[in-house]
Amino acid sequence: MGRVIVITGTTRGLGRALAEEFIAAGHTVAGCGRDSQRIAELQQRYPTPHLFAVVDVRQEAAVRQWAGDVLARLGPPDLLINNAAVMARPAPLWQLPAEQFRFSFEVNVLGLFYVLQAFLPAMVERRSGVIVNLSSAWGRSTAPRVATYCATKYAVEGLTLALAQELPRGMAAIPLNPGIIDTDMLRSIWGANAGRYPNAQSWAQRAAPFLLSLSAADNGKSLTVP
Repeated sequence: MGRVIVITGTTRGLGRALAEEFIAAGHTVAGCGRDSQRIAELQQRYPTPHLFAVVDVRQEAAVRQWAGDVLARLGPPDLLINNAAVMARPAPLWQLPAEQFRFSFEVNVLGLFYVLQAFLPAMVERRSGVIVNLSSAWGRSTAPRVATYCATKYAVEGLTLALAQELPRGMAAIPLNPGIIDTDMLRSIWGANAGRYPNAQSWAQRAAPFLLSLSAADNGKSLTVP
């Protein structure tokens, strides 16, 4: 029997590749993103029981409405993946516009918090489910010109590891470094050099089975996709 999997940021990159890989394997996926055209494409390609919705994770009310619909129609997720994230324009911290710093934290940290608050009560009540919050190598190390991204991903690591200590037995919260993947985000920093790394589709072929293998035994572990 397939699992119910919720993924944020499914309109492109890793989120979309994961959603398609899970669906191909027979699982039911509920996803969201801000791009209405791409969400419409997903809705047409993957109709019910899959659920794709236009949601800006920075908007608490919108997240709660989306989660309520997912929970009513599919029940608590077996796997909740917080993937939605942005990267500010690479620059020395003192040259970064304040609005870009704020936007990064609103999506990468506050949005993640809203999603957790919306889904966790039902998962905790059932006392099962795995939460995977996508971190980064830059959530465990640093580099110049990406201080804001590092700060948000360090926050994801700390939040997730603390959450792991709060969950009941039978559940897991895991900060996950996806590794280096050729995505639009990576190309914004490394340009054509990003092409030396696997694309999102080939990454998802490895990542999806790994994510499905996670269990309560992995609670509180900072992991990396093999």
